[in-house]
Amino acid sequence: MAEDKVYLLTQEAYNKMKEELAHREGELREEIAHKISVARAEGDLSENGGYQAAREAQSKNEGRITELTVKLRDSKIIENAPEGTVGEGSVVTIELNGNEMTYVLGSRDIVAGTDYDIMTPDSPIGKAIEGAKVGDVVSYTAPNGRELSVTVKAAKPLA
Repeated sequence: MAEDKVYLLTQEAYNKMKEELAHREGELREEIAHKISVARAEGDLSENGGYQAAREAQSKNEGRITELTVKLRDSKIIENAPEGTVGEGSVVTIELNGNEMTYVLGSRDIVAGTDYDIMTPDSPIGKAIEGAKVGDVVSYTAPNGRELSVTVKAAKPLA
């Protein structure tokens, strides 16, 4: 039996996915169907590159529709952590080994349409910084077994 997965999304990410789904189910689906129809009218389908390309686009679109439908159905809207505290959906700036890095703590779906990199809450560093406040120094064990310290420099909700 498949494990039920819950997709944690900000309200904004949920809305973007819903908009994408509506576009794919409506306008894009009709556009692809029209391309298939036009290519089909050209005759021999076995050597018709336009027809093959349109069918491939149709397959990819239907796959994405299924993926979005499942994610929206199984999603949970997360409440943003207050500014200064690291939580799911926070934009976090950390200092690690003298380097500052900025990430969003969460899933790939949360940052859809942004330029942020992701840090998952299940990763060792994600677990260590979740709940931390700006200025906190937290330690975690890296996958190579080394104990590392991270300083939380900034934390704000992804808006």
